[in-house]
Amino acid sequence: MQTTEILERLIAFPSVVGTPNGAIVGWVRDYLESHGARVHVLDGPEGDRANLFATIGPADVPGYVLSGHTDVVPAGEPEWTSDPFRLRAEGSRLFGRGTSDMKGFLAAVLAAVPEIAAAPLARPIHFAFSYDEEAGCRGVPHMLAKLPELCAAPAGTIIGEPSNMRAILAHKGKAAARVTIGGRSGHSSRPDLGLNAVHAMASILMAAVEEAERLTQGPFDAAFEPSYSSLQVGTISGGQAVNIIPDRCVAELEARAIAGVDPTALLAPVKTAANALSSRGFAVDWIETSSYPALSLAADAPLAALLTELTATPPLAAVSYGTEAGLFQAAGIDAIICGPGDIGRAHKPDEFILIEELQSCRAMIGALAARCRA
Repeated sequence: MQTTEILERLIAFPSVVGTPNGAIVGWVRDYLESHGARVHVLDGPEGDRANLFATIGPADVPGYVLSGHTDVVPAGEPEWTSDPFRLRAEGSRLFGRGTSDMKGFLAAVLAAVPEIAAAPLARPIHFAFSYDEEAGCRGVPHMLAKLPELCAAPAGTIIGEPSNMRAILAHKGKAAARVTIGGRSGHSSRPDLGLNAVHAMASILMAAVEEAERLTQGPFDAAFEPSYSSLQVGTISGGQAVNIIPDRCVAELEARAIAGVDPTALLAPVKTAANALSSRGFAVDWIETSSYPALSLAADAPLAALLTELTATPPLAAVSYGTEAGLFQAAGIDAIICGPGDIGRAHKPDEFILIEELQSCRAMIGALAARCRA
């Protein structure tokens, strides 16, 4: 099958983050097995989602992992000019949800499978397709935990997030949390008889603002934009009507950390402010919704040299968005980002990828396969 044909099949699966992905995983499993790959479908604890890990070549020697996620963000924006789950071609552009992020990479990988399988490999090529990446990389940790049972420690992982086919050495880490404050409702004319959860949230918001300002003072890493870690409150909701004391308020916040900084630790001052409300009679519920570490691959690492050779372009130092690469590195596996498409087109109506970008990715994978042959 050609890359575009495979991409058309993949886009047709509405594998939105947080929903069952059995259909797309089943199709990929059948395709890989038809070309002789050894495939493992690894069910997640949710019960309706799974990671997929497959191998071509000898699994008992170090090889390379081609890694991507099967999930996409929702496509409910009214600005779409065609069905987001039906691939549409317009010149060299291919439109559809997930074309850039990141089913284009998956399609290029799968299109290369017949070539990879055609000649004996001295070193294996693995395929690691995860779920719920768009919800904070929730699926891949379960796959990484199983990896020692499935293969020898890999020599490196290529994370195919959209990077215009330029390798990327580093990205920021992230931690996100949801805090819920429970108060006591009543008529707004008697605030002395209630506990205003929205007012109480103000101290948490102030702590977040103060911490965000403090982070602008460093530490710094010039590879990133901005060069410092950051924190923000992204959503807040609470209350029913202006004349009712609100008994519930919910806020979601995130921290993004430069390499060497624990993103979860950046949320600690805000969590402390939230917990302090308990002594005033408020119920406090703090839930960490996602967390993944930063990626920091040395510029002189063998994997960086390999990608420079495969792409004929020196790597980019860093990006500020996050990927699963940091989790692979935390598991002891060198990781680098390199994939077709542009992150600027992702998560938008009329998301698209260029045919030449898919061709470039397909050529890179073919070159990697040639390096792994016996």
